[in-house]
Amino acid sequence: MASEPQKATSYEDGLKGATETVAQFHEPRSAVRRIQHWLHQTPSAVPMIVLVASVIVFALLSPNFFKATTMSTILQQIAIVGILGIAQSLVILTAGIDLSVGAIAVFSSVLMGQMTFRYGIPAPAAIAIGMALGAAMGALNGLLISRLKLPPFIVTLGTWQILLSANFIFSRNETIRSQEIAANAPSLQFWGNAIQPGGVKILYAVFLMVALVALMAYVLRHTAWGRHVYAVGDDAEAAKLAGVQTDRVILQVYTLAGLFCAIAGWVMIGRFGSVSPTASTGQLGNIQSITAVVIGGISLFGGRGSILGMFFGALIVGVFEMGLRLVGTDPQWTFFLIGALIIFAVAVDQWIRKVSS
Repeated sequence: MASEPQKATSYEDGLKGATETVAQFHEPRSAVRRIQHWLHQTPSAVPMIVLVASVIVFALLSPNFFKATTMSTILQQIAIVGILGIAQSLVILTAGIDLSVGAIAVFSSVLMGQMTFRYGIPAPAAIAIGMALGAAMGALNGLLISRLKLPPFIVTLGTWQILLSANFIFSRNETIRSQEIAANAPSLQFWGNAIQPGGVKILYAVFLMVALVALMAYVLRHTAWGRHVYAVGDDAEAAKLAGVQTDRVILQVYTLAGLFCAIAGWVMIGRFGSVSPTASTGQLGNIQSITAVVIGGISLFGGRGSILGMFFGALIVGVFEMGLRLVGTDPQWTFFLIGALIIFAVAVDQWIRKVSS
């Protein structure tokens, strides 16, 4: 008589002899689909490809383009925008936007200059105070957004006008000339100094920009705080349920953005030589930083992109401006092509985002 099967005494005993194969679903991917997935995983790839292509095109069109002096000039021109772009990138990664970055930068530079020349504060101390006040301006944005739950666009649009007006009122529309700064407070112009290896001029500001890009790229990709920034931008409610203190992260991001804007203000003094409340960065810095961010592949919806991509985006703008100038094209074509690139970048971002939907 055949023996009857023994009854399992535990869940683990019941699994003995069972197949370990699980259901698998294989979705055939076309070449376009594989490219889409690759771009989704590597958001800085598109601006890098556009940058390489634009350099090749302008090198073929102008024999003077692919020279060390030209490349150095491009880097010098984007030094301020690159640092403002870091501030803007942090904010946009949290699904916000900061329209006050240019005003914070100009006001911080004016504060540094006026405290030195009007109030007799030593330049190094004035720089430190200007940095702290820049961070405080960013913190004000962060408090209004994180605590009062006001829309970032409205908050920063308001603080942009408030800070720009305060800049003119505090400075009394006075410009501190380059000669005065060089004679009495040379540390204000520190980032305007340069080294000249092989006769090629490279400003200290360029090294600062590259170092800050590398630092923040590491922080965002390899620290818990960086992962929290991405999580807040991707889905703030889900991040809060996962234990992320979203309000604190948003406040920290805007405060840090204000600090980077103040650093950009210090770089402005070195780059332009003087301290001027009417510097064009106050009005254009916002648009320039957003342009670098968008062309650099950072999603305006938050949660996707990289600081490195923003750096490529800033370089693309610099390459187009310099390349078209060397070719002898009407300067208006620069704005035309950059506008087309912005629309192209947003369209590509929408296409890439379909992978996760």
